[in-house]
Amino acid sequence: MGSSNFKKIYIEIWNCIYFLKRKWYNNNGDGMIKKVKNIKINYELYGKGKETIVYLHGWGQNIEMMKPIADPFQNKFQILIIDLPGFGQSEKPDFVWQMNDYIEMLHALLQELKVKKITLVGHSFGGKLSLLYASKYEVEKLVVLAGPFKKSEKTPSLKVRTLKKLKKVPVLNKLENFAKKHIGSTDYRNADPLMRKILVNHVNLDIQKEVKTIKCPTLILWGTEDTEVPVEDAYILEKWIEDSGVVILEGGTHYAYLEFLPRVISILQNFL
Repeated sequence: MGSSNFKKIYIEIWNCIYFLKRKWYNNNGDGMIKKVKNIKINYELYGKGKETIVYLHGWGQNIEMMKPIADPFQNKFQILIIDLPGFGQSEKPDFVWQMNDYIEMLHALLQELKVKKITLVGHSFGGKLSLLYASKYEVEKLVVLAGPFKKSEKTPSLKVRTLKKLKKVPVLNKLENFAKKHIGSTDYRNADPLMRKILVNHVNLDIQKEVKTIKCPTLILWGTEDTEVPVEDAYILEKWIEDSGVVILEGGTHYAYLEFLPRVISILQNFL
């Protein structure tokens, strides 16, 4: 099964669960909303313990995608999972956010909730935000699940070559937006115009300089068959983050943390 098909199946499954649980939340009050930085943030805060694990999901996902690796730790840690702005039940930003806006939103939310000692666990887009946050603010531990941190060095794809050609031809450049919608990435096509611009900011932001300043213990998990962020990047992170280690999940895709769930939970238990 290809990575894109696997992604669609997992998102569909967890979104169905999320939809059903939303009704339950409305009756029982487990879903919480707090206005931070002039935007309503949906989050879950539960569990026991003086230390808190904060989970940040990937692009186009929601709280439910992180629950499988959060719930097993609720008896030892306080758990905080966030619907990042623009996703799940959180409000969408009313202007084009930079990645630093997400970082400051998270920091403000943690202050509002009086959460201090945190371990960050982030997947993909959430992994990038976790890296950025740990480079700027104090973090006890960091877990990066296939988090991008540099611009892709892949050979330009057909879609990229097509878009570049459209820009150069005066008569055809009007078709650029249409082409982006129909031959762009799935994440890009599924996003509305404002979120597309935020996605572009995310994809184009290189944080290699910031990554090299991270000092907290860091666990890096990656699948060998990840076609979104190459597994080679895991070893670069390990080289640049002084107190870090890599666990490679053989055969895993960009969603290796779900494909190898029991093993990943065991690895996290040993690290946390």
